[in-house]
Amino acid sequence: MTGDGYHCPVMLEEVLCYMLPKPGQRVLDVTLGGGGHARGIIDKIGPGGTFVGLDRDPDAIEHAEKLCGDGVKIFVLKGKMGELSGVVGQSKIEKFDAILADLGVSSHQLGCVGRGFSFRNSAPLDMRMDPTTGLSAADFLEGLSKEEIERIIWNLGEEKFAARIAASIASYGRISTTGELAEIVERSYPRMKGRRRIHPATKTFQAIRIAVNDELGELDSFLQDAPYLLAKNGRLVVIGYHSLEDRRVKKRFRELEKLDEFCLPRRRSIRPTVEEITANPRSRSARMRVLERVK
Repeated sequence: MTGDGYHCPVMLEEVLCYMLPKPGQRVLDVTLGGGGHARGIIDKIGPGGTFVGLDRDPDAIEHAEKLCGDGVKIFVLKGKMGELSGVVGQSKIEKFDAILADLGVSSHQLGCVGRGFSFRNSAPLDMRMDPTTGLSAADFLEGLSKEEIERIIWNLGEEKFAARIAASIASYGRISTTGELAEIVERSYPRMKGRRRIHPATKTFQAIRIAVNDELGELDSFLQDAPYLLAKNGRLVVIGYHSLEDRRVKKRFRELEKLDEFCLPRRRSIRPTVEEITANPRSRSARMRVLERVK
């Protein structure tokens, strides 16, 4: 199954294989996005099943309201993945048979020029998952010192030229567009012979986006609470796209494995197939991990 043009779901077949959604079950998707995974899940749980989809992005919520399934009870909720108590309160469901988190940004968010996630087109420097709340990336950067910017780019982007880039950003003044930021970063890079594997601005944009949306803080809160929302034999599936996410998921799952309540159906991460990477290059960095509650 592919996406509907809004977003192409990553590793859909693998998600369904390891989540094991069955007729009549209760499933929670905390990163609803375009609903690509949701449609596959809804087909599996069928009549009598309950699907709860959560997302902080108003565009995703509007798009997902079109979701339907014969006899499936569907809740589409606006909120953050790190605030699962609100999900339980609104849906009246205390335990789920499967929970999914597909981290990062969607194809739609990257492709929507006005959202300011991508350096490929110049647009207002926003980067908020929910553009109705919080600081835009432009406002966020304006309030930081050179040292704070360097720390963010180094820690969240793992960018080796963080110091040079931070100095350039801090001395520039207010940066209003993605084009300005991309140009500043590119000018901060040393000249290199041949073609670079990735654009110089890639890691800096990632770092600022993660900081603006507190993505790692949200993930940490989610990983603390989500395992205990699983029913017995329920499974938690998380897909990450960079080492900062995957290391956190791996560490938390290994910690829980030491308890007699949880097990790892597969200890190593699951990768997309060569065929999927060819069809959807954005899937190439994906790593999927699975946790099961056994008591």
